[in-house]
Amino acid sequence: MREAKFARVIREMGGRAYLVGGYVRDLIRGVQAKDKDYSLVGIREEDFVKRFPKAERVGRSFPVYIVFVDGQACEVAFARREKKSGIGYRGFEMTFTPSITIEEDLYRRDTTMNAIALELPDRIFVDPFHGIDDIRAKKIRAVSKHFLDDPVRALRAARQSTELNFEITPETYNYMEACRDELKLEPGDRILGELKRALNSKIPSTFFRNLNRANLLESIFPEIFDLIGKSQPSKFHPEGDAFEHSMQILDEVSKSRTSAEIRFAALCHDLGKGTTPIDMLPHHYQHETRGIEVLERWNHRMTLPKNWLKVAKFVMLEHMRAPQMEKPGKIVEMLFALQKSGIPIEDFVEVIRIDNHGNLPFHLEHAREILEVLSKISGRKAPKRLHGEEVGEWVLKKRIDKYLEFKDSILN
Repeated sequence: MREAKFARVIREMGGRAYLVGGYVRDLIRGVQAKDKDYSLVGIREEDFVKRFPKAERVGRSFPVYIVFVDGQACEVAFARREKKSGIGYRGFEMTFTPSITIEEDLYRRDTTMNAIALELPDRIFVDPFHGIDDIRAKKIRAVSKHFLDDPVRALRAARQSTELNFEITPETYNYMEACRDELKLEPGDRILGELKRALNSKIPSTFFRNLNRANLLESIFPEIFDLIGKSQPSKFHPEGDAFEHSMQILDEVSKSRTSAEIRFAALCHDLGKGTTPIDMLPHHYQHETRGIEVLERWNHRMTLPKNWLKVAKFVMLEHMRAPQMEKPGKIVEMLFALQKSGIPIEDFVEVIRIDNHGNLPFHLEHAREILEVLSKISGRKAPKRLHGEEVGEWVLKKRIDKYLEFKDSILN
């Protein structure tokens, strides 16, 4: 069914159909809009079901249906009012009757840029909270105290500010801070969902800075908060403390690497510095191994994707050692460990390059070429008289010799 026809059918039933949510926001921003969501006003659910018998109900606590409009599966919800009655995003009562207006439905939403409707089929904007002005001014502003109905809205505001490069208004920061206690009780997967999207943004550090300004970073991501104030040797880290360094590395890596795994690893590479004793500062001896313990605690509190953990642990353990290696045997072993780790070589090397101010030792600058050459040497070519560990020792020696030969050919 075409959208215009869908709207006309709703009108014939005595109701009104509106486009709402992110589609309307992106339309105003002038960017490619994604999924369409519709809000219906003035009709009963049973009448809608009779007219659209193939519509699939997906909402549990309130009516949300999937309807194919313009060949696309779209969510169609009935306008509703909400009243806070408990804790978390499920802690409120909902009312959905034909008498509820689109303005009432928009009032319960989080921010003004998400509280705009487009009436169909005439495509007239309904903007009671001046969301269009805020979009044009690049502002994220809470609509009302209903912002507090779902505490994850605080994370969403921080994340959307990161994605859209919008500024959060002072009163909205206050609402975000007021979500702190309930946020601690939220399921980890909801928090992780916002973290994933933030890491995929252009400048992901903005997400953590926003949370810190709202006094939420310490309670939601204490592992990152603990980096604040941990001084570093100014000779190597003129940018400041371990938090500033980690934010800088995260943003720099994100300029060229798109995978969430390597971005997360960049964020966590110095995680152990958050546990450095004050009397040891500005030095952070053995922060690599301490960081693994911190990451494990993070994972215990909020189950992290397995691949994130795998990549982060390898980067954390090797980011100091790998660029300082000089012994050929250690270099060869490290490169093959990198190959077995499953981490794209270029991703690992990029983190090391940025963490070392653009400098790379020979074995990392030519890591892929070296591995291609050394991988041709295997135990199948070992003398038949050798057995067990002797084969491994023979392979390692041959690979070391080949590495030195390759290095000499490149440098000379």
